[in-house]
Amino acid sequence: MFLLILLSIIVVLLTLYYLNGRSNEEYWKKRGVAFYKGNKVAGPFWAFVTQNRSLFEIFHDIYKQYKNEPAVGIGTFLTPTLYVIDPTNIQHILQADFNSFHHRGVEFLYEKDLLADNVLFMNGNRWKLMRQSITPLFTSTKLKNMFYILDKSAQDFVQLLKDKPKILTEGNTFDTLSTFCSAAIGATVFGITTESVFESPFLTMARNALAPTMKTNLQFAIAFAFPSAVRRLQLYFFKEHEDLFIGAIKQVLRQREKENVKKHDFADICLSLQKNGTMIDRETGFELEPTDELLAAQGFFFFTAGVEPTATAMFCVLVELGLNPDVLQRVHKEIDETFEKYDSFTYDIIMEMDYVGKVFSEGLRKYPPIGFSSRRCVRDTVLPVGNIKVSKDTQIITPIFEMHRDPKFYENPDKFDPERFAEDNKNGEITYQPFGKGNRLCIGMRYARLQALTGLVHLLRNFTVKSKVGKGGIKFSKQQVQVRPVNVDVELILRK
Repeated sequence: MFLLILLSIIVVLLTLYYLNGRSNEEYWKKRGVAFYKGNKVAGPFWAFVTQNRSLFEIFHDIYKQYKNEPAVGIGTFLTPTLYVIDPTNIQHILQADFNSFHHRGVEFLYEKDLLADNVLFMNGNRWKLMRQSITPLFTSTKLKNMFYILDKSAQDFVQLLKDKPKILTEGNTFDTLSTFCSAAIGATVFGITTESVFESPFLTMARNALAPTMKTNLQFAIAFAFPSAVRRLQLYFFKEHEDLFIGAIKQVLRQREKENVKKHDFADICLSLQKNGTMIDRETGFELEPTDELLAAQGFFFFTAGVEPTATAMFCVLVELGLNPDVLQRVHKEIDETFEKYDSFTYDIIMEMDYVGKVFSEGLRKYPPIGFSSRRCVRDTVLPVGNIKVSKDTQIITPIFEMHRDPKFYENPDKFDPERFAEDNKNGEITYQPFGKGNRLCIGMRYARLQALTGLVHLLRNFTVKSKVGKGGIKFSKQQVQVRPVNVDVELILRK
């Protein structure tokens, strides 16, 4: 009897699985959209959960398979999901019809998962009001005012490497760069300093917050495929870091109140918002209280984004410089000439370093911080190319890594060629998205670029680099959205 019941259950489940896959395929077929048949029920997310590959790599395979299609329907259980390939449709989603696609695509338990209540994951009026309130932190004036702290962080870091050469021989360069990024963003944005950047609890937190594990990978897949399940299953993503980070931010804010000194950083913005009281969106009347917890959540996003992704960007540039000695030579030449020309190193000077800037932009092309973007449609609309009807609540995936490596947009895309970003040959528009595009462009983009450039310039003024690629070439670690190269390291060698 038991075996009969078990067999019946299996038959029912397999039937439901088959019908779900068929329904997903028919859904997009009726809209004239090609359908990815790799897994009609769970699509690329099944491959992500079961294989040792980054999700963006799986999407890249789909991109190449359907490169002539404007978009591809993919199975995501009961949630219609569209992987958009055509650049015009991508621009429509991220910019032209932003009001139909402003939702980030993933839900969080803001009231309980406090650190998830940040500008990256917020949606609707909550996102709009929060972004408007903290944008002033990253103006050119603010960046100029905090540059001296960034510059000192980079100089101190180089001196630390010189004083402790074992770091260069016994550690790995990515972790070494992460310590600089942790110290730099801690000092410039939060005013937090520690005796040793190599012992900072915030660095450990930043690494753990973004670390891909079986649990977080499964949570991510569930949150995307079943948005409503986040509440039903009470899924938390960052709760374990609340005590440390919220406690630290509260301590910084209370100390700054006592000091009553302006430092042009995140703490200043926080205190200003709290002093002004309830934040109100004049257009909609939406209100938000600037509590310590809410502001700490914004700081959490800045910190995690400013450590691992920025360290990855720096690491990837160094990898390519180590593999391209002619480019490295030109970079050293520009840096040396710049320091010979000026008595001090300033924000304006680093912005004038043309070739270093092009090298960094090309590094971000080959290795963008994230491999793809996600959105959710919030109202029925139509994509122009293919006249594709998109219904409310449809999940959207748009490529980044795929376009950056597409020979249609970048000739010989695997070649590291900084001249792609020469003034008379600028790549941009929708096919270049290292920090996203449209109204949800990364709010800290200019700061992240400045931090990475400052660190790279000081490192390369004192060190040269040699890249070591393992057997099989450069690979990528399994990540949910990040692009993280592995099987490669960089040796920092003191210049003579």
